[in-house]
Amino acid sequence: MREWKLAEQALSQIEVHSTEDNQLVTVTGSIDGLTIAGIGTDAAVLRFNPLPGYAFKLYANEKITKRAIEYQVYQQLGRNRHFPVCYGAGDRYLVLSYEPGITLYDCLIRGIPIPRQLIADVEAARQYVRSSGLNPRDIHLKNILLQNGRAKLLDVSEYSKSGNDYRWDHLKKGYDLYYHLIEGKPVPIWLIDRIRKWYQPGNGHAPAFEEVVKRAARLLKRR
Repeated sequence: MREWKLAEQALSQIEVHSTEDNQLVTVTGSIDGLTIAGIGTDAAVLRFNPLPGYAFKLYANEKITKRAIEYQVYQQLGRNRHFPVCYGAGDRYLVLSYEPGITLYDCLIRGIPIPRQLIADVEAARQYVRSSGLNPRDIHLKNILLQNGRAKLLDVSEYSKSGNDYRWDHLKKGYDLYYHLIEGKPVPIWLIDRIRKWYQPGNGHAPAFEEVVKRAARLLKRR
C-alpha cells in the first residue's frame, strides 16, 4: 500500500464546499490529524501530520470534476523542478509533494523582496508547459511560491484550457517597469485584492495593462 493512503480515513471526515460567487471554499468536519495548509476557490490543501512530506488537495464537492482534469495535467507535465510532484489521486483529492515557501502575494504585503531569478524561473516554467502541449494560464500572486530564492508554481488546473488570461504577462510587465519603486516596502492588501478582482472570471476580458495602472493610480490618489 502506498503510504499516503494512510491519510484516507482522516480525509474522509472532511467536507469542502465552494461558493456561488467564486470565493474561498469552506471546510467543515473533524480535522484531527490534519493541518490546513491553504484554501482556494476550488479546493483546500491539507497536510496529514504523520506524513508531513505530502499535501492533499481536497476538492469541493461542487468542483470535483476538476480533480481528474488537474491530475491529467500533472501526468502530462511529468516531473519538473518548477512544479510539485503528483504522487497519485483519490476519489476527491490529489496527492502532491508539500512545498514550503511564501507566495508572491504574501511577499508583497510583507515587503519581502522578490528576486529577478524568480521571474526567470516562471518564464522557464511557462516554456516547459508549452513544450508539454499545455497552456500556462492562471499564474498569479497566490499560485507562485518563493522557495529558497527560486519559483515553484502551484495549481495547474487551467493548463488544459485555451486562451491567455494575461495575469502573468501583466505581473511580469509590472515587475519590469515598477517593482523597483516598491521593492522591500509593504503593499496595501486592499490594493492587491482590488487588482486581483479585475482578473476574476465573470468580469469580462482582462483589462489592458495600461488600464490596470491607471485604475490603481486612481485608487491610491483617493486614499
